[in-house]
Amino acid sequence: MIWHLFALAVAGLGAAGVGFLLRGLTGKKLPTWIVPVFAGAGMLAYQIYYEYSWFEHKQSQLPPASQVVALDQEGVFWRPWTYLFPMTVGFTVLDTDNIIRIDRDEQRLRQFILYTFDKEYVDLVSHQTQLLNCDTRDLVPMAEDGALRVSAMRQLEPGDPLYEQVCP
Repeated sequence: MIWHLFALAVAGLGAAGVGFLLRGLTGKKLPTWIVPVFAGAGMLAYQIYYEYSWFEHKQSQLPPASQVVALDQEGVFWRPWTYLFPMTVGFTVLDTDNIIRIDRDEQRLRQFILYTFDKEYVDLVSHQTQLLNCDTRDLVPMAEDGALRVSAMRQLEPGDPLYEQVCP
């Protein structure tokens, strides 16, 4: 967080320096307000770059066996450009190395962990064990004690990336 604030300040100072240089090159014919406008524009440009590159940066930190299976993209009214280009504010990752295959009662079951990353002022990571029936495509989250939370069960679509990764 502190490095982000430092980079934001450097971007503002650098852009203000460009505005100051332009003002000096024109013989001070540009108005004085050009320097703070450049500083604000530089800080805004850095902030937009940071927000849109967050997903790629986090994805590059994941181990090779991780597969992104869902993205959470949204637009926010105080960032009007996000309605045209939605920003990734969260994603779900499957750890493909730790899928447990269970064959019980002629049904193919898979147990695995899904990790959810959320972009907040401090990045949040949560995980939950899931059980997927490959034959019926029923996905059931599991509680900490291993009990199935049937009330939260949902059915995956046939082309769902999670289903395709877990039940090839």
